[in-house]
Amino acid sequence: MDEGLYLASESSFYRILKAHNQLNHRGQSLAPQRSREATTHHASGPCELWSWDITYLASTVRGQFYYLYMFEDVYSRKIVGYEVYEAESGDYAAGLLQRCLLREKCLHRSLVLHSDNGAPMKAQTMKAKLEELGVLPSYSRPRVSNDNAFSESLFRTLKYRPDWPSAGFKSLDDARRWVDGFVSWYNTEHKHSKLRFVTPQERHSGEDVAILAQRQRVLEQAKQRTPSRWGSRPIRNCEPVGPTTLNPEKRAAEKDAA
Repeated sequence: MDEGLYLASESSFYRILKAHNQLNHRGQSLAPQRSREATTHHASGPCELWSWDITYLASTVRGQFYYLYMFEDVYSRKIVGYEVYEAESGDYAAGLLQRCLLREKCLHRSLVLHSDNGAPMKAQTMKAKLEELGVLPSYSRPRVSNDNAFSESLFRTLKYRPDWPSAGFKSLDDARRWVDGFVSWYNTEHKHSKLRFVTPQERHSGEDVAILAQRQRVLEQAKQRTPSRWGSRPIRNCEPVGPTTLNPEKRAAEKDAA
């Protein structure tokens, strides 16, 4: 056009190139790719779907950290295994996984283990152990931070405890003792808001059904005694939580939210 000549529009050039199979990715950079959808998993009972991750525990020495390995049952939110080490290692993770399965008596069951894409998660030792134990691996999408939300939420609860040592742990033994206390509290005392305020251990063992039924009876009796306190509002939902979904499909999640 600068020379006073018009041949065709840009879209026409692209159409002709495409018709002659000449519209291809050029250059040394990777061609754009569509990101894959998150893998959806469902857990309708304990020992069907676990999530695990590693988080840093700062020491009192600047730049020195300890590493907390933690496995969580997604259905019950129970911490089924944990260890604190001085390094990240697929060997440590593989050994801990086997001990967790033996302790929970779910060895060689149909179990899915979800994690992010960290080096220990994809280490050959860990992959070999998963295959040996008959555990199906599941991984987060690359560069997506919320595909392992259960473990991330658990670590947030851990680091927001009132007794969290913000100045750092003095030693490896000190870190291990603190985590021991946290896990005992979390599993057996912490009333989890997503579980209708029962503990992970109660949900894991099935005790939540009787506990919630008792709460419902107490609330119904209280409403009968003083109905004016409730008015037309129903009592608190005391039905046990149903199956738990990891990475629900977008449409299903939007429908549930609506």
